[in-house]
Amino acid sequence: MQKWLMKNRNRLTAITGILIVLAFAAKWLFKSETAESGLLLAASLIGGFPIAASAWQALKVKVISIDLLVTLAILGAFVIQEFEESAIVAFLFLFGAYLEQRTLAKTRSAIKELVEMVPETALRQTADGDFEEVDLDDLDEGDILLVKTGGKIPVDGEVVSGSGTANEASITGESMPLGKKPGDPVYAGTILENGTIRIKAEKVGDETTFGKIIELVEEAQDSKSQAERLIDRFSKYYTPIVLLLAIIVGLISQDLELAVTILVLGCPGALVIGVPVSNVAGIGNGAKQGILFKGSEVITKFSKVDTIMFDKTGTLTYGDPRVSQVKKYSQGQLAEQLLVSVEKESAHPLAKAITGYYEDLEAKEVESSQVLQGGGIVAQVAGRQVLVGNRYLLDQYHVPVTKEMEKNLEELASAGNSLVLVAVNGQLELALGLKDEIRAGVKEDLAALKKLGVKNLLLLSGDNQKTVDLVAEELGLTEAYGQLLPEDKAEFVKKRQAAGEIVAFVGDGINDSPSLARADIGIAMGSGTDVAIETSNVVLMNGSFDRIPRALALAKATRRNMIENITIALAVVAVLLVSVLASSWMNMAIGMFVHEGSILVVILNAMRLLAYRSKLQKSRKLIENNFSQAEGPYNKGIESIQ
Repeated sequence: MQKWLMKNRNRLTAITGILIVLAFAAKWLFKSETAESGLLLAASLIGGFPIAASAWQALKVKVISIDLLVTLAILGAFVIQEFEESAIVAFLFLFGAYLEQRTLAKTRSAIKELVEMVPETALRQTADGDFEEVDLDDLDEGDILLVKTGGKIPVDGEVVSGSGTANEASITGESMPLGKKPGDPVYAGTILENGTIRIKAEKVGDETTFGKIIELVEEAQDSKSQAERLIDRFSKYYTPIVLLLAIIVGLISQDLELAVTILVLGCPGALVIGVPVSNVAGIGNGAKQGILFKGSEVITKFSKVDTIMFDKTGTLTYGDPRVSQVKKYSQGQLAEQLLVSVEKESAHPLAKAITGYYEDLEAKEVESSQVLQGGGIVAQVAGRQVLVGNRYLLDQYHVPVTKEMEKNLEELASAGNSLVLVAVNGQLELALGLKDEIRAGVKEDLAALKKLGVKNLLLLSGDNQKTVDLVAEELGLTEAYGQLLPEDKAEFVKKRQAAGEIVAFVGDGINDSPSLARADIGIAMGSGTDVAIETSNVVLMNGSFDRIPRALALAKATRRNMIENITIALAVVAVLLVSVLASSWMNMAIGMFVHEGSILVVILNAMRLLAYRSKLQKSRKLIENNFSQAEGPYNKGIESIQ
């Protein structure tokens, strides 16, 4: 019976409403009070049963719910034969729950939109070279799949043949299509806007980046913040208090109708729903922009951040450095070949820059290699010990540095270069200076963070102090510290937290994972790797730095919206209770109408967050609209903004 009532709750709501309309028609058109009473009685029973069933289910787990208050109110109206009141209360409560369900479903639209991005089937290559349509669940790693123009890419993988352009907005939040050619990565849930490609599946199903995004947003929307847990506890005690108040008022006043009315008007429905609907809407808005909040608690804490720490490479800069200067010593030419041999086995951004600079040099076989965290690589190549890294690495291996070398290193650092030092068999042979461009618009985005209330902007980097100082000076950062190991950065975070600051750390989610985990809010830039998603609290799927002030503005707007909803809910309950005790015009039906209206108001207020855009977004959108059709340098400017 319970399942049937829950399944048909919306139908019962509609029937209850129709019966009420027919009852009023019988009274006004046919002057039949008997028909009116019968129809209202039927409406009260039909509408009251699902409410009573929900109240009973709650009582079985020792919870005094809002449904119990409404059930008692309907029964009380029955006892005093106010069938009009009982029918209207039952209908308004059910209809309010229906509106709540519909609008909550709308706030969760980000999840629905994301899920719909994934196709149900894919074209998989068979043993004879043809392609057959198979369900997504039947795909395995290593399968070769065909995707045609307009098709949805079903897996994470690599293009093995063909070319085209893909819209990766579902992953990065960026609407600009990207060209795809053999060797390029593709992601599940993205759309091939034109072209035909064959891809090799590397991750399928829930293991894809897209699958993890969906899981993350679902978990975030279902999680509860401290404010929600507080309101849950408040409601747990508040409901019995209202019930007790109604009994006391009834006993003192001997007015059963007044007691029943207090039961109805004291329902904290808007209070219970106001906070979670704000958080769900805020998380949904963020997901559509490629900003993933890992729970509503994260939003609340992020909105209070007063200190943000940044890694340099790949965060404030593009992470795409170029070799600008090279200093060679006694065996410089051999050292260059040994350097290339070591760097070709590394995935570090600096390694890519170095191998690109020495693309004509042939690599030797690396016999062994070991990474010294925060220092660099120690390798054996062609029977020689090769050190590739920073000054810390050289100091650990007691490599001597002459005055002339010191002067060279000083000159490179003063010019804003990151240093890569190469020692062979204990002697410094090469000093490379590499430069990385600061991201376009970063200075403006940092200014936006200050306007949003962030007091301290710190740069923490493993790079040399002079390079770090130059970047900090150019960007107007509060403080800057160089030559830091990962554990040093985490210690900085700990110290500022001990000083009472709420700290966010922005990094790439890999080398900076200790700091991301230690900070109150860890923000991972860019790729959406497994490490970034697991370590951080906020994941920015697009590498654009402007997502940081957007995320902070959205977090503050969500918290502000939550406070507005709490205020609305408490104010309505207070006004209703005062009115019923101090005035003669307030009755059960009017009170219930206002009560359900307040629930709708807080939901609609929260839904504004779905369309929320910060001032920064609006200004960037205006520029894009003004110049989207322009030629030449304007287009380059737009690309840098995005």
